[in-house]
Amino acid sequence: MQIDVYNQNGEIIGKQELNDAVFAIEPNEYAMHQTIVAYLANLRQGNAKTKVRSEVRGGGKKPWKQKGRGTARAGSTRSPLWKGGGTIHGPKPHSHELKVPIKVKRLAKKSAFSVRVTENNLKVLAEFGINEFKTKKVNELLIKLNMTGQSTLFLTENLEKAFYMSARNIPKVKVQEAEKISAYDILRHKNIVILQKAVQKIEDTLK
Repeated sequence: MQIDVYNQNGEIIGKQELNDAVFAIEPNEYAMHQTIVAYLANLRQGNAKTKVRSEVRGGGKKPWKQKGRGTARAGSTRSPLWKGGGTIHGPKPHSHELKVPIKVKRLAKKSAFSVRVTENNLKVLAEFGINEFKTKKVNELLIKLNMTGQSTLFLTENLEKAFYMSARNIPKVKVQEAEKISAYDILRHKNIVILQKAVQKIEDTLK
């Protein structure tokens, strides 16, 4: 399939051939769902922790004698039944990691790209030459591409520091290397803008 190529002024200057096996497949909803659930689960730290009665400070002395008071036969004030006592079945640190096969991850990425192509929300940008930290230039590019105020993901061949630093203060805009993209990032952003040099790298990674 072919898609329009835009310049920095938002003008169509040509066509880019895209690999149908990457950008025009039948989206697999299960693969995308499984990948995103695993991605979000792997972001969790899993460090929630409460103390059981053996870890709570104090409670070494028996609060009162065993018999004669007509009260419960308490052995410690650190019992879960008491204020300031330990907890029962509280959370403990553990990993939330979920593993997804590499083939499923690739299928999810291809499905996500195909969804954005179907929605006409994927564009190819010929180049974006910027050698200084200028947020204004990225804003001007968004205006010319009719993407102002919309969540937009720029995919570059390599991490271009000037581009990254210029875009990072703009809400809903992200610049990332094409090789490190995830299905979550693709689906999280409404618009995908791929620099022309990065198209081949994406196809080589996912085909």
